Order: sequence, then structure tokens, then C-alpha cells
Amino acid sequence: MFPQRLDSTLAYDIAQAMLDGFNRHYQLFRTESARAQQRFEAADWHGQQRAQRERIEFYDLRVKECVSRLEQSFQAGSQPMAIWQQVKLHYIGLLVDHHQPELAETFFNSVTTKILHRTHFQNDFIFVRPAVSTEYIENDEPAARPTYRAYYPTRENLRETVERIISNFQLQCPFEDLARDVDHVLVAVNDLLGQNKLRTNFQVQVLSSLFFRNKGAYVVGKIINGFVEVPFALPILHGELGRLMIDAALFGEDDLLMLFSFARAYFMVDMEVPSAHVQFLRSLMPRKPRAELYNALGLAKQAKTLFYRDFLYHLKHSSDRFRIAPGIKGMVMLVFDLPSFPYVFKIIKDWYPPPKDTTREQVQGKYLLVKQHDRVGRMADTLEYSLVAFPLERFDEDLIAEIRKFAPSQLEISDRDPDGRSEVIIQHLYIERRMIPLNIYLQEAFDAGAADPANTSEEASRARRQLERTVIEYGNAIKDLVAANIFPGDMLWKNFGLTRQGKVVFYDYDEIEYITDCNFRQVPAARNEEEEMSGEVWYKVGPRDVFPETFAPFLLGNPAVREVFMKHHADLLDAAFWQSHKERIQQGHVYDVFPYERSRRFSQQRSAI
Repeated sequence: MFPQRLDSTLAYDIAQAMLDGFNRHYQLFRTESARAQQRFEAADWHGQQRAQRERIEFYDLRVKECVSRLEQSFQAGSQPMAIWQQVKLHYIGLLVDHHQPELAETFFNSVTTKILHRTHFQNDFIFVRPAVSTEYIENDEPAARPTYRAYYPTRENLRETVERIISNFQLQCPFEDLARDVDHVLVAVNDLLGQNKLRTNFQVQVLSSLFFRNKGAYVVGKIINGFVEVPFALPILHGELGRLMIDAALFGEDDLLMLFSFARAYFMVDMEVPSAHVQFLRSLMPRKPRAELYNALGLAKQAKTLFYRDFLYHLKHSSDRFRIAPGIKGMVMLVFDLPSFPYVFKIIKDWYPPPKDTTREQVQGKYLLVKQHDRVGRMADTLEYSLVAFPLERFDEDLIAEIRKFAPSQLEISDRDPDGRSEVIIQHLYIERRMIPLNIYLQEAFDAGAADPANTSEEASRARRQLERTVIEYGNAIKDLVAANIFPGDMLWKNFGLTRQGKVVFYDYDEIEYITDCNFRQVPAARNEEEEMSGEVWYKVGPRDVFPETFAPFLLGNPAVREVFMKHHADLLDAAFWQSHKERIQQGHVYDVFPYERSRRFSQQRSAI
């Protein structure tokens, strides 16, 4: 019995060391998230951006630290599998009263797969399914904040309630005119409630932590009246005088979905029990997958875990096959999808035809840049995976042939198992939300008669409105990217997609650059007739030189598109537009990019009166 007792002690010590590693990670993650309030109060926008980038790296650093400790202290990689089975059981026991058990399980998976060099999730030594429930977890310590606070106003004291909701966050910065802002909120709430009777259960529930992102802080909650629940968010910004103001009142699931979009940067939120925050947010946005909510909260590894579990569940309950994704094929990325699943899978090709001049490492660096950057609602977030196994029988033969041709280093097909099944193993891939490529969406409008002025049918009129909205949104997307210091590089329509909310989002990152790294120039005037008639570029072009006026031939070949673009976004063809933004960014200016329409801003409503 003595050796068994030693084995059990060793397994327990390994489990405790792994949990210590996770606890250190989450303490650092939470501390950095909590500091967001101080940076917001001080209007330290560059510090906020820097902290956002650095926090993303915390997880991998802590995993490496934990792996190193386990190897040095326990020779973990040399332990028999029986020890690792006991380690997992002890770890489960340690999580019974833990406040972040789901995150700790994912941390266990990350550490274990690095030590045991496992290539797939399906084995006995990691958490393929959650072992500890996250239901009804709450911090019961006497001084702890609850996950959310409930307020029970009447129509008569609604003003006092809104003021108390704001004051409970104890922001150490004065408001410009809180009474004025509360008046605007009350108008919006009364418009929402109308003449409806306030039911017995009328209440306002508000998450007790503010949500910080970019230059804003957001109060997030819901109004409950009878059987009706209405989610809301109140953005708090710094005004022109440096004092705070409530900028808008957002109501309804669609507004919240825009705020929590997969194309926006992660929030910083001080959370003791993240699963409770996710549960509350799901009551506001039931269509939003839990994986995307964890991602929005900055918990990307947990998002990957949940996404993969959802993906395996979908595979089990579907029968369609993976195929080459519809649309124009990219020069750098090979893209495939599963028609019944709302995501696309992207593999970096092994070689690229001219004029592409890049490497796998450079492309991966661009995708990392996007993940760490402020995506301002215009760049799709990605989930990055290595050694992903798919059932071979679900792959089209044409897709297998395509991968073999363009990315053979990324493809492995396993031997058949005893049941006669094989797996396709992809070495490295990115996964993104599927969108409608803009070139396809515009072609649908053309096919319906949008480009034919003589066609006066209702279908053609709808198509013209579709075309106009799309072209205006496309230009707005580029301008938002410019404000975020991003030059898309390849601005062709095929590299942008339309979300279900009608937003245009960029998703092809292999040529992006910082605006501040580019040199925006006008095409020099021809010095003679020979130069003017030349079909070749006769002037000197540096590696980072950009000539905005040359965008037009590639983007505006259709007269109907050109007319709308020139009406609303002709400045995008002017080097002076780009250069002026570059200079302001270099001077330290951080632009405002709102996750809601400008018309929703209280300041816009005041100026319209």
C-alpha cells in the first residue's frame, strides 16, 4: 500500500501545483482588468490599449511557467499514465468550491497537452467535457460584490434609481452634467415603457462591474416588467472638458449584439465569477454563443474550449460535408466550410503566386496583430487552433485535393482505426464567423437590376437601396479602420463581408499595415507624353508607398457603385485624407469609434433640437 500512497501524494501535489498556476494567472488577469477603471478615469487611452495587448499574452506565459514548474519539481513528463489519471481526479476535487472552475479546467488542458504532447482533445487525461458545474456559483464572502444588483423603482422615483445605479460604480471623476444625462435616459426609458402598467416584479438588474473598452465604460443590465425583459447598456465617455457624460441609451438584443460584436476588442471587466457574468449576458443575448461571450470578456482560451465542444456536438448531429468555401479563392489562404455551421476554416498555403511576397510567419504575425489591436467593429476576430482532427468521411474529395495541392505541409490523414475510420488532421488553422462576401452581395444587387436605371421594378428599387447601403457601409468600414491606425492593404470587395446585423467587416489580413507605417502619396504628374501614355509605373515606388487615387480602377468599375462611392467617400481616393489621419495618430490622438450609430448619441439629439 505504501507505493500507492506515495503515488496518490505525488498526484495530489501535481494537481495542486497546476491549480496554483491557474490561480496566479487569474489573479493577474483580474488585477489588470480592474485597473481599467483607473485608466478610464485618468483618460489614459494609450495605457488602456497597451494593457489590452499585454493581457492577451498572460495566459500563454502562465501556462509556460506552470509547465516549467511541473517538469522541474515533479518530472511530470516522465510520470506514468496512471499518475495522470489520479492528477485529474484530485484536480476535480480541488475545484468543488472554486469560483472559476471552467477556466481552471481549460488551464489544466493547456498544461497537460504540452507535457504529455497529446495531439487531440479526445483522451482520458484532459477535460473533454466539463466535470464541475458552473451553475449558481456566487462569491459568498461578506465584503464581496454580488454579480448583479437589483433595483425596484416606481415611476415616481425612477430618476433617483438611475442616479443611484451610476453612483454605485464610484467613478472617481466628476460628471459634466449628470442631471442632464439622467433626463435623457429617463426619456428613453419612458419611451420604452410607454403607458404599460408597471407590474409587481418591475425591477432593473445591473451587473455590478463596469465594462471597459477603448475610451468607454458601459453599464450593462436589463429592465424586467411582467413577462418582458429588455436588455440595456449605458455608455459613459469623457466629454470635451474631460468630465464624464452618459453618451447614449442602448436597448434591446440587437443593440447589445452590436456592442458585444465578434469584430470588436475584448472588454476589461473585474469578475470574481465569470460564469455568472456569462449567464447574465446570455439572458440579454440568447442568440449569442457562450464561446463568443467568454471571448468578449477577454477569456479567449475558454472561448476556444467551448467553441470546440460546440463544434464536436454539431458534427455529431449533422451529416453534410466540408467543402471549398464559395467565392473567389484567395492567394494566401485556403478557405473551407461546413454549410450547416456558421464559420469558415482558413489554412495558410505553403506557397503563393506572384505578386504575393510573404511567408507563413509574416501572415501569422498579421493575424496576431489583429487579435491584439482595437478591431473597432470592422475586423473579424479569429480562433486559432493547432492539430485539429476532422472525420475524413465528412470531407469532399475536391477539398482534400485542394489542401494537398496548396498546403500539403498542413495535412495529415491518419491510419484507419478498428472501426475503419480515418481522420483529417490540420496542423494549423484559423476559424472565423462566416459572412456574405461583399462582391457576392453586390452581384446579387446587380442581378436584380440595381445597375440599370431603366429598370423601375420594385425588385430593382430594393436592389439599388441594397447597393447604396453596402457601398456606404464599405466606405464607413475603411474609415473606422483608418481611425484605428489600420491600412487594409488589399481593399477589394471580396475581402470584406456583411454580418447578420448589416455591418461591413474586413477579414483578409495578410497585407494589413499600420497607417503610421505607410507613406501616402499622390501619383506624380507625367513629365512627358511617353510617361503619360505608358502602361507601366514610370515613377519610383517605395515598399510602403500607397497611392489612394489608384484604388478607383479596382473598386469602382461599375458606374452605379462609382456614383454612390464618389458621393459619400470620394475622400478615400485622396492622399491628403490618409496623411492627415496618419499625422493625428502620430501626435497621440485616439479617435472615437462608437459601437452604435452617431444618431443615438444624446449630444446629437440635443444639437438636433
